[in-house]
Amino acid sequence: MKRGLIAVAVTMALAGCAGQGMSKKSELGFFVSSTGSGKGADFGGLAGADAHCQKLATAAGAGDRTWRAYLSTQASGSTPAVNARDRIGSGPWKNARGDVIAKDVAELHGTNNLTKQTALTEAGAVVNGRGDTPNEHDILTGTQPDGTAFAVAEDKTCGNWTRSGDGSAVVGHHDRAGLPTVPVAEAISWNSSHGSRGCSVDQLKASGGAGKLYCFAAK
Repeated sequence: MKRGLIAVAVTMALAGCAGQGMSKKSELGFFVSSTGSGKGADFGGLAGADAHCQKLATAAGAGDRTWRAYLSTQASGSTPAVNARDRIGSGPWKNARGDVIAKDVAELHGTNNLTKQTALTEAGAVVNGRGDTPNEHDILTGTQPDGTAFAVAEDKTCGNWTRSGDGSAVVGHHDRAGLPTVPVAEAISWNSSHGSRGCSVDQLKASGGAGKLYCFAAK
C-alpha cells in the first residue's frame, strides 16, 4: 500500500514539474532567430518570414502561439506598405529567460529592455554582437525607428524580403552598439541603424549580420 502511495506521489510530482516547464515555454513571446533563411534577405516575402519564426518557435516548444517577423514592407503598385509595429500584437513580450522586453508597442519603440543580454534566441542563447567573431548584430527590419515602413524612394527591404542579390535592407543592432563615427541614435538603434551592403548571405555578413530576424508572438 505504501509503495503504491509513493508511486502515485512521484508521478504527481513529475507531472507538476512537467506542467511548470510547459507553462514557462508558453510565456516565450520574443526572440532573435537563431538562423536566417539561408538565402540572405530572401524569405519569400512576409509570409515566409513569419513561417520561419513559427518554425523556430515550434522547435522551442512555443508553437501554440502565432508568431510574426518584425519586418516592414514598402508599397508596391496597388499593394500598400506594411508597418512592422502593426504586425506583432500588443505585448507584453518575454524572452526565453522570462525577462520582459517591453510591456506594449509604445514601450517597445520607446524605452525598452532590449539589449545583447536580453535579445536571446528561441533557445535562450546570446547572439554575437560587435566585438565578437563573427559579428551578427545586424537584424533585418526594413523599418523606421517608430516601427513604420519607409516610403518608396529607394529599396529599404530587399524587394520586400524577396531578394538575395542586389538591393539593401535597413537593419537594427540587437546589442545597441555601433561605430563611434556614426550618430549615437543610429549606432544604438535596435530596429533602424543603417542599410545593408546588399541582400545576399555574403553581403549581409559584410555589413555585420547573418540575415536574422526579430520574432514576436502576436497572440
